[in-house]
Amino acid sequence: MAKDKSVLVSGKRKTSVAKARVVAGTGKVTINKLPHHLHHEFHRLAIEEPLMIAKKVLKSLDYDINVSVFGGGRESQIEAARLAIAKALVQKTKSDALKKAFLKYDKHLLVADVRRKETYKPGDSKARTRRQKSYR
Repeated sequence: MAKDKSVLVSGKRKTSVAKARVVAGTGKVTINKLPHHLHHEFHRLAIEEPLMIAKKVLKSLDYDINVSVFGGGRESQIEAARLAIAKALVQKTKSDALKKAFLKYDKHLLVADVRRKETYKPGDSKARTRRQKSYR
């Protein structure tokens, strides 16, 4: 059995799946083996949201987080990584105050958005629209 007691948690958004591994460390966050601070500014801010809340609640964040993301587009990958990071921190720290802080800030930090694209119906042109009926 591993001595580092790492926690592995997954997060999903649309077709993207992120797997976050949290181990004791110095606070480094990598996404697909790339440090998070090298991402685009808005993506970096979205990733840092759960980290900043955790630092505020726990007073220190002594964990290294490695996230592996695949599938989907860039935005949904970032959202999936954000979800996985928040869920992993809650599971690793077992802190009820951290969980409440995440839920108070944004429900989607801990709860996945399960909306999916509606399927096309047979004999129709799109998922919701119907063919027009002509009386003449």
